[in-house]
Amino acid sequence: MNPYVLAVLLSSLGLGTTLTFASSHWLLAWMGLEINTLAIIPLMSQHHHPRAVEATTKYFLTQATAAAMIMFASTTNAWITGEWDMNDMSNPLASTMIMTALALKIGLAPMHFWMPEVLQGLDLSTGLILSTWQKLAPFALIIQTAQAVDPTLLTALGAASTIVGGWGGLNQTQLRKILAYSSIAHMGWMIIVLQYAPQLTLVALGTYIFLTSAAFLTLKLSSATKINTLSMTWSKSPILTATTALVLLSLGGLPPLTGFMPKWLILQELAKQDLPITATFMALAALLSLYFYLRLCYAMTLTISPNTTYSTTPWRTRATQSSLPLALSTTIALGLLPLAPTILMLAT
Repeated sequence: MNPYVLAVLLSSLGLGTTLTFASSHWLLAWMGLEINTLAIIPLMSQHHHPRAVEATTKYFLTQATAAAMIMFASTTNAWITGEWDMNDMSNPLASTMIMTALALKIGLAPMHFWMPEVLQGLDLSTGLILSTWQKLAPFALIIQTAQAVDPTLLTALGAASTIVGGWGGLNQTQLRKILAYSSIAHMGWMIIVLQYAPQLTLVALGTYIFLTSAAFLTLKLSSATKINTLSMTWSKSPILTATTALVLLSLGGLPPLTGFMPKWLILQELAKQDLPITATFMALAALLSLYFYLRLCYAMTLTISPNTTYSTTPWRTRATQSSLPLALSTTIALGLLPLAPTILMLAT
């Protein structure tokens, strides 16, 4: 892709998200979401592969549907209350419709079906943008409107997402689909605690972005898209293989890694709100996700020689990718747990 075109598209992505962040008017927020969607579509279809074009079409249709629902709900709210302001969502029908549309935008269960299919059709760089940056603008709107939404809806969305995200990834062999289900499960953790402690949602979102970035950048460096390919990465870069296994365990939420911090704080908050059944359900749902992360770790670190592997050994070519973002995101993904009190203080 032409570097000037790429610069325009990336700056439009930044502009759309910033516009949504800064707006308190539904029309401006909607415009920001639309700029965001239109900017990423050429990035998604740049390889002109049938799978990429199919993924782009699916993504466009779901995002356009969600944007139309947001427009309809905000117009309905403005018609009934006379206000376009986000903080004045007094109509329950409009607020429920907007939350459903935003859940469709970020891929919360049961509106998650597009997410694994779209991510599977993209290359790892665009998949990284889709899994991290594209979540920010809808999440800003979700946090602003969460107080006007029925708490049962948020709990149902969060619980369904964690269970679907864990269950869906169990029988996958494609790494991008596994990361898509991982994303759905993490979104569920963020939504479940939103009504009680929005600052914990922000902590969980920040942690998720660093963990997912580390996972995607590692897979991009080793050109891995299937579990089979992972079994041969040790021969090319043994140190990277060791850190990747730790990053995957961090995504699963094992102590003493960074990924344990948001899960621990969220479970603590749910227990504090006198919701032991919800907390237990979330902890058990996390075990499903942990299983498929352990499966990836097993493929990477425990299927090496003298066991037989059926995948092609990768060429030991010099990597062209900059290693600084990978090193930074991996360090954050592994060692941030001791700073949990500081992060919590900054968030509140």
